[in-house]
Amino acid sequence: MTFLEHLQGAERQNGSLLCVGLDPEPSKFPAGMKGDASKIYDFCAQIVDATADLAISFKPQIAYFAAHRAEAQLEKLMEHLRRNAPQVPVILDAKRGDIGATAEQYAKEAFERYGADAVTLSPFMGFDSVQAYLTYHGKGAFLLCRTSNPGGDDLQNQRLASVEGQPLMYEHIAQLAQGPWNLNGQLGLVVGATYPAEIERVRSLAPTLPLLIPGVGAQGGDAVATIKAGYRQSNGVTTGAVIVSSSRAILYASSGDNFAQAARQEAMRTRDLLRTAAQG
Repeated sequence: MTFLEHLQGAERQNGSLLCVGLDPEPSKFPAGMKGDASKIYDFCAQIVDATADLAISFKPQIAYFAAHRAEAQLEKLMEHLRRNAPQVPVILDAKRGDIGATAEQYAKEAFERYGADAVTLSPFMGFDSVQAYLTYHGKGAFLLCRTSNPGGDDLQNQRLASVEGQPLMYEHIAQLAQGPWNLNGQLGLVVGATYPAEIERVRSLAPTLPLLIPGVGAQGGDAVATIKAGYRQSNGVTTGAVIVSSSRAILYASSGDNFAQAARQEAMRTRDLLRTAAQG
């Protein structure tokens, strides 16, 4: 099963466009776990179990594990995901962006060590920084395109004067991902929910690529506007998938012992909001 097939299956089975981001910060854990980095796996596993039937994907952010020397807990979590939520693909949020032999090692880390179904990448060193990941047939790679942070304007919203038609940089990335870089149909794009007009522009340039859209929830992105801008169906079949990520709003919906149940309620609320927008 390819990543895209896995994604489509999760959308159908769970009726969902919601990606649950796994960004564990021990200082925000509930009482009994608070401040204890050794509990990262326990916290995340309970979130996974509470939301596995509500998600189109899970997205662990590698920095939150590495900063606490919790890579072994991430490996254990990935095993837990494969065992307890096999229907839901896992996107490793790593934003790697190197070339050559180093890129090969990063690809091995994502797909062999952690067993991720897809990974996020920075494409700003060119196709060399993407190519190593495409040798893993069936795996997915999401290229940073138009990110939700204000500083994204510094590069992504600049015009490329040397390119015919003078597109903005993020537009050029979308065109490359839809076209010559997408050798095996493995690429997707990361577009922030805080820029719905740009989501719509990216969708017009990359009509078939899956869009990973962070920024809904704590970052203030509008879930309904996001869906209207990026999600496309034809005759009941998804032709332009969106994966709308929410992390903190779900993970820290409660600071009490009921944190997993509260996470489930917030995930269900967001899942249903996205689904209603897609059906509208």
